[in-house]
Amino acid sequence: MSCTSTATTSQKASDMQTKTEIIASESQGGADTAGFTIIKNDTEFQKVLKGNSFQLIVEGSEPAPAKTIKFPTDKKVVLYNSGMFRSGDHRITEIKSVSVKDNVLYVEVPYVEHGGMEIQVISNPYVIFTVPSNYNFTSVELKSSK
Repeated sequence: MSCTSTATTSQKASDMQTKTEIIASESQGGADTAGFTIIKNDTEFQKVLKGNSFQLIVEGSEPAPAKTIKFPTDKKVVLYNSGMFRSGDHRITEIKSVSVKDNVLYVEVPYVEHGGMEIQVISNPYVIFTVPSNYNFTSVELKSSK
């Protein structure tokens, strides 16, 4: 999967496991097409968090107070929409590593076996994660590995 945006420069791959964090990841709430956005400030961050998540409210009960997540100012925050899937759970729950090469941010995620009996429901997964602030890239590619 690949998507494009604006920015330049290139960095070599480095150990990013300790510097990458998943902030939010859901099976529903993303866009129909794969793509990414760099979230630039707390206002955009809070809007994306509220817009990409939902809360089930049981009739007669009060909604739970929203958990406030602080915008990380020392890192870049990336919203990646995986696109539309017709079956199974395609939510990203772990990022093994990230690296930048030739202006492409490579995000390595664990391979998940699909097939056989799966739930048949359309899903639009998304993930919000951080990368070092000095990473510059114009596209994002997810790579699955065992």
